[in-house]
Amino acid sequence: MSRVAKSSIIVPNNVTVNLSDCKITVNGPLGSLTRIMHVCVKILKKDDSLFFSHNHLSESYGWMQAGTCRSLVHTMVLGVTEGFKKQLNLFGVGYRVILENKNVLKLYLGFSHPVIYKIPHMVTAIIVSQTEIVLKSIDKQLVGQVAANIRLYRTPEPYKGKGIRYFNEIVRIKEAKKK
Repeated sequence: MSRVAKSSIIVPNNVTVNLSDCKITVNGPLGSLTRIMHVCVKILKKDDSLFFSHNHLSESYGWMQAGTCRSLVHTMVLGVTEGFKKQLNLFGVGYRVILENKNVLKLYLGFSHPVIYKIPHMVTAIIVSQTEIVLKSIDKQLVGQVAANIRLYRTPEPYKGKGIRYFNEIVRIKEAKKK
């Protein structure tokens, strides 16, 4: 049985939550997020708290879905109040990034051509230096997916550590073959 669904979510004063059937909309100072929840999950709004339960025949499956929905709604509330960010660092000789038109990243990663990456409209990119990118959004899943997609162009290689890393990511460097 999931114990995550047993705890309630306290909604801040500057956030409004709208419930309709399986759809939940969270509005806050940074924006609005909407998500469709599983049909077996019941969300009850009392004062400034949200409570989760289920109406599924299987107890364990129902509580699993309720726990998942509780976690998703909690990240939605955090997103519209504080937002989420991911920082990427480029390691390597000649690796750099340029932001064009506020939504296109031009990545120079050692290929014969620059890599062009179009950023979704809900994500904002900030170039701190030529080798640092900060991605911000109210949607945790989206900012993580965009960061993962950018990182896939050059994952850190294990011998020299060149590539795109997350902030504070530790890459284990292998020892070179000895004669």
